[in-house]
Amino acid sequence: MTAPNDRAPTATLFNYSYSSKESDKPTSIPPGIKKIVIVGGGSAGWMTAMILANALISQGIEISVLESPAVGIIGVGEGSTPWLRGFFDSLGIQESEWMPECNATYKCGITFDGWSTKSGFESYFHPFASMLDNLTMTQFVHNSQARVNGADVYAHPNRFFISSYLAHNNLAPKPQRTFPFDVWYGYHFDSVLLGQYLHKKAMQRGVKYTKCHVTGVQLNERGDIASVSIKDGEPVTADIFVDCTGFAGVLIQQALGTPFVSFSNNLLNDAAIAMPTPIGDEIPSQTISTALKHGWRWKIPLSSRYGNGYVYSSAFCSADDAEHELREGLGMLDSETPARHLKMKIGRVTKHWNKNCLAVGLAQGFIEPLEATALLFIQRTATTFVEFLEAGDLSEAAHDRFNQRVNDHFEGTRDYIVTHYKTNTRRDTEYWRANAENTNLSDSLRQLYGLWMAGKSIAPDVGRQAIGKGYPVFSWYCIMSGMGIFPDRKALRPATAAEERYSMEEIDNLLQRSALNFGRQREVLTNIPKKVDERSLQIYFW
Repeated sequence: MTAPNDRAPTATLFNYSYSSKESDKPTSIPPGIKKIVIVGGGSAGWMTAMILANALISQGIEISVLESPAVGIIGVGEGSTPWLRGFFDSLGIQESEWMPECNATYKCGITFDGWSTKSGFESYFHPFASMLDNLTMTQFVHNSQARVNGADVYAHPNRFFISSYLAHNNLAPKPQRTFPFDVWYGYHFDSVLLGQYLHKKAMQRGVKYTKCHVTGVQLNERGDIASVSIKDGEPVTADIFVDCTGFAGVLIQQALGTPFVSFSNNLLNDAAIAMPTPIGDEIPSQTISTALKHGWRWKIPLSSRYGNGYVYSSAFCSADDAEHELREGLGMLDSETPARHLKMKIGRVTKHWNKNCLAVGLAQGFIEPLEATALLFIQRTATTFVEFLEAGDLSEAAHDRFNQRVNDHFEGTRDYIVTHYKTNTRRDTEYWRANAENTNLSDSLRQLYGLWMAGKSIAPDVGRQAIGKGYPVFSWYCIMSGMGIFPDRKALRPATAAEERYSMEEIDNLLQRSALNFGRQREVLTNIPKKVDERSLQIYFW
């Protein structure tokens, strides 16, 4: 095996460390900010309330949530990225407390089945990074680069990452305390229960709550939001309003008229169906995304059930046909279990922070749940807003910097999701052919594809452009190699000694021995260990 310091010069070190302690850095919150009102609950509203409360209540700012009992919670996805772990860690909330209340399980990553028809690449796993990957990342990138250049070397990502090994053996990413490598992981959870849990915790931490229905929005002479009207109550005023009203965007879009940028020209899906199925004795530690005729099906393991769904395009498939295909795939054609139909509005607003209104969650935008990024957008938007607020700059220039940062994150994530569809090699339906033939691509994405197919390193380009704001370079290597996107050749040439320098048997042996330090998911969930120290996760993201 190669020593950890034997790596290419393009590697970039990221250090993830979360603490429940409050920052000692001085803040300069403008004295005019005394009250923030969040309109809307659910995961977006209550997650935002927790982030704002953790940073601002101690500084004398009142945080209030207005939530209507008449508005349903969308709850499209039941999975997260690893950043949700950081969210709970920063709040000092133990997994042993929140996970059982939300039927949560651990998530090592996502398997994509049936997106590619290329031999040997019909399925691949997108892992979450770990410290152990520092010992195998160089080998994976090296082999992928050699394979693009025609060498006959192994370049499928599944054999290079500990998360892949854990997921395919139903192991939880919680190592024994004697194992020196941390594994970065996400979660699966019941989204409705998560919203209820965060509601409870936010009120314990001083967030005020009013159950009411907002009936109108009043603007002042500057065009800022002055107040919101509620049914059977006095208008509610605030210095800052947070729009968590879902796709309706009552404040950010309806009241302030903020333009919406649709992504429908390169992300075709606009509808989803969700329904549960029973879970057996084994609880997997991965999401499975399976390509269907007109979209894809998710399978998410909770401690109490499977969450299943079909994300599809209504331009190619009716709701009834989609439900029939989902039920058929689940073996539930004769089941009386109801299916929940949902419509999705794919895209983003141009300004997430417009005047004195911050849009969070579905109100600010949504990219289909293929990579479970919805909560990540909520978390990053709210924490970035706190950062700007504590800097004390509410100028138009600050608004522009904030909006550019959030928009770059949306654009980068969109490009990564688009790549799943653009690189598909299915030709069985018009839906998949249309995705493969789609030419509505960003300049960044075109440039990345060009570099990859030319056999050049994509690392510098990802680091410079917006695509790197959504996903790190190793993720781009995983998707391109995992989908088998290599130049078409009649035959691979024999690898040179330099190209074949790494032993797959050594990598297999390292991961197999490392996996002995991890327990099965269901067993770990019965006794979730409490966190007693802070681990700093250092990852070379290439």
